[in-house]
Amino acid sequence: MTSPAADLTLSRPPQAPAEGRATEGRKRNAEATRAAILAAGKTHFARSGYEGAYLRDIAAQAGVDAALINRYFGGKEGLFSACLREAVRSERLFEAPRADFGRQIARMFATRSGQGMDGFKMILRAATSPATVHMLSETVQDRFMGPIRDWLGGEEAPARARLISSLFIGLLVEAMIREDALTEPERSAYEPRLADMFQRLVDG
Repeated sequence: MTSPAADLTLSRPPQAPAEGRATEGRKRNAEATRAAILAAGKTHFARSGYEGAYLRDIAAQAGVDAALINRYFGGKEGLFSACLREAVRSERLFEAPRADFGRQIARMFATRSGQGMDGFKMILRAATSPATVHMLSETVQDRFMGPIRDWLGGEEAPARARLISSLFIGLLVEAMIREDALTEPERSAYEPRLADMFQRLVDG
């Protein structure tokens, strides 16, 4: 008697039509190209700011023709806006139970190092440039403060969301400066105090 495992091994999955496979391949290639441009853009905007970053350099790092940046993003401003939207995200904040929010965030900041912060460096540069500060303001409202405000609820949600955002920005700057994660005994003093600050804002 043939075992179920043997049946599974010997049977062939249905094949997609050749045209469908080609379409899927083009979609995967387009997604990979877009992701490579975004990653390169984030690096160059973090290093040189909006004005100092050049599309030809971004395209070279991504391994694509510069014309593809216009195709996928509509030009430099569109690419910068897309990079900002990748860097400013809040959905992971709501994964923990509401009652555990402060403790989870405090642990995240205590264990964070200054490595791999291109997205935040780009945000800091955007905040100091007249050419990009309006894009940053819109993105932060749409992708960070707005979702936090809606999640918090209540009449004082706007003020609480702004305070949480301000804490985040300050703590990210501090993490970037110190470079390494906190160690004992400082971490044991840092985490509960920071957790209490965040949790009070969440609980209202």
